[in-house]
Amino acid sequence: MKLTLEKYLSWINEFSQKVIDKKDYLSDLDSKIGDGDHGNNLARGVTAVQQMLTAKQPQDLTAALKLTAMALISKVGGAAGPLYGTAFLEMAKTSSQTTELAELLTAATAGLQKRGQAKAGDKTMVDVWLPVTAALKNADLTSTVIEKAVASTKPLVAKRGRASYLGERSIGHLDPGAVSSGYLFEALLVAEDEK
Repeated sequence: MKLTLEKYLSWINEFSQKVIDKKDYLSDLDSKIGDGDHGNNLARGVTAVQQMLTAKQPQDLTAALKLTAMALISKVGGAAGPLYGTAFLEMAKTSSQTTELAELLTAATAGLQKRGQAKAGDKTMVDVWLPVTAALKNADLTSTVIEKAVASTKPLVAKRGRASYLGERSIGHLDPGAVSSGYLFEALLVAEDEK
């Protein structure tokens, strides 16, 4: 699947809407194992992304990805800003060589893992990015794959981030970053259907 500028803009618009609609739910999840601001922070970030894309009118995919990264890094507090920002920045760098979505997401996931020092099973957004990227490589990304990846974080003990301070008490809660990542990839499927 190749990512075009038009498809990317449709994807990020869809994601922004999902985050704004689910802002309270994301913050509620975060209040159980984090500091309760994931939804509000991310909503502020996607609003900034929308404003920047509208103001700058990027003419190519690389520029659009870079603007997204910058808006997220500058506007989203907590760990989510640097993590999402890094993911989009890695996609921007890679997009100058390829627009193959699986390759862009492979670079983004590697950047996320490096930035957050997280691996599969650490109860982070990486637990969603890894299986989604693998599914994309095999051209079989579905809502079910995304839902399973998000749900897989519930029984885990958090090993990274603020939730890791809770140890065993983090079991039984979904990771907020995994849930918002789920929205990102659900939005991708919607954008893909619009073609």
